[in-house]
Amino acid sequence: MKSITVAELAERSGTPLIDVRERDEFARGHVPGAVNIPMSEIGGRLGELPGEAFDVICQMGGRSARVVEALESRGYDATNVDGGTGEWIAQGREIEIPAA
Repeated sequence: MKSITVAELAERSGTPLIDVRERDEFARGHVPGAVNIPMSEIGGRLGELPGEAFDVICQMGGRSARVVEALESRGYDATNVDGGTGEWIAQGREIEIPAA
């Protein structure tokens, strides 16, 4: 399984980012540009995944790692973000909070 650090994610541009946390977690703040497809829904939403390489993030890296492993077995070019959104925030990086 491929993985990158939060610092490497911050340096990327143009690579889609899928956040697999649940909707309420995502709504409390997420990495700018991330698209929310919760782990609990991803099996029914495979058609929404990018056709090109993409990154997968969760809160700490565990759920996203499981999702990446499952997606790789289906032929997707997915990369896990180690440390997840929690590490992104811990490093003082900007987050987006959707308007209520």
